[in-house]
Amino acid sequence: MSNRIKARVIDWTALDAAQRAAVLNRPAQDNAAELLQTTQGIINEVRRGGDAALRAMTEKFDGAVLHNLQVSEAEFAAAEQALTATQLTALKRAIGNVQRFHEAQLSEPLRVETSPGVVCERHYRAIDAVGLYAPAGTAPLPSTVIMLAVPASIANCPTRVLCTPPRRDGSADPAVLVTARLCGIDKVFKIGGAQAVAAMAYGTESVPKTDKIYGPGNRWVTAAKMLVANDAQGAALDLPAGPSEVLVLADDRANAAFVAADLLAQAEHSADAQAILVTTSAALIERVQAELDRQTSQLSRENTLLKALEHARLILVKDLHTAFEVSNLYAPEHLIVQVDNARQWLPQIRNAGSVFLGPWTPETMGDYCSGTNHVLPTYGFARAYSGLSLVDFMKRMTVQELSSAGLEDLGPTAVTIAELEGLDAHANAVKLRMATLKQGAA
Repeated sequence: MSNRIKARVIDWTALDAAQRAAVLNRPAQDNAAELLQTTQGIINEVRRGGDAALRAMTEKFDGAVLHNLQVSEAEFAAAEQALTATQLTALKRAIGNVQRFHEAQLSEPLRVETSPGVVCERHYRAIDAVGLYAPAGTAPLPSTVIMLAVPASIANCPTRVLCTPPRRDGSADPAVLVTARLCGIDKVFKIGGAQAVAAMAYGTESVPKTDKIYGPGNRWVTAAKMLVANDAQGAALDLPAGPSEVLVLADDRANAAFVAADLLAQAEHSADAQAILVTTSAALIERVQAELDRQTSQLSRENTLLKALEHARLILVKDLHTAFEVSNLYAPEHLIVQVDNARQWLPQIRNAGSVFLGPWTPETMGDYCSGTNHVLPTYGFARAYSGLSLVDFMKRMTVQELSSAGLEDLGPTAVTIAELEGLDAHANAVKLRMATLKQGAA
């Protein structure tokens, strides 16, 4: 076997608590303070300069000279001609599956009478304006357009804006444009990076201001989303994200070629992508190492794969219970379960963005066409955050209504608690109404 693959092999049982925590640490973001400062400068420049600043940055960062930031009807038409019938069919089928899964998430208003004459409800309202970001750095991602635009359409958000970086010739990727149209997105702008986030957060002469921004991106995009979300005049973000990551749980019966292929599928995203194997079998680790070497040499992104595999980890544990605990501690974006009777272990999984059960469920299917959403929490945020879903494009609004009898019955409880907190104005708002009811009854 070649010595090109640098993935670390780790015996979990030989580590103490501190060493185990270190093994599961994500790599620290380099120059984080400088990144935020530079990104804030980009945001400020877009706010000051609007479209002119966007055009200047597009030329500087993307090497494209644009006269119009918005994609024209002629560009949409040309994009449709650039795709084959097979490609169109694949995109439409993927959209259909994602649509079916997300439509099933629609909920009826909730209504509960918590006490006699006291009705509490929860209603859903679409977010007015949403900004969608489809990266095109190392590769254009029409699949991301599907994952963002389909739930935005189902939620019926009135304003839906998509930004995607242009190619050097000033055009947007045809697959991204076609997918946007298939998903009902008409406003597409050829803007990338932190400047796209700034444009959607604050608006420019061309780009509408949005209330929330969605989609993955590089460290600049992520930093920009965090900064504008912390500004009351900016826009909320969908969820925290970092480099893509996968953790594969495997027993001695797992197919080593499948395991290696799943690790490489995530590793090809970027040099800082995370690929981890946790297994009960030392023999499987050896087979996976050989497969990683063999498959890497046959793939087009070999250089990126080799860099990502330098910080990959192949962890040996004593049993599957330990394996699942390691996974829960790491909280992966993608968790692939390649063990016998995989479904029976599902209750053991507490922290994961999306789970892929069994040998015939590669993570690629979730990325593209199974129906689930591939915009997921990374960097350990799966401990507290969920992947993107329909509800992220909607607001949950509560409603309460009391009858006079309901107020007479429950009012004294509110008065007591208000006085307990020393908030007599709160208590007074109830007392006045109760007194009015008594006067009317007299």
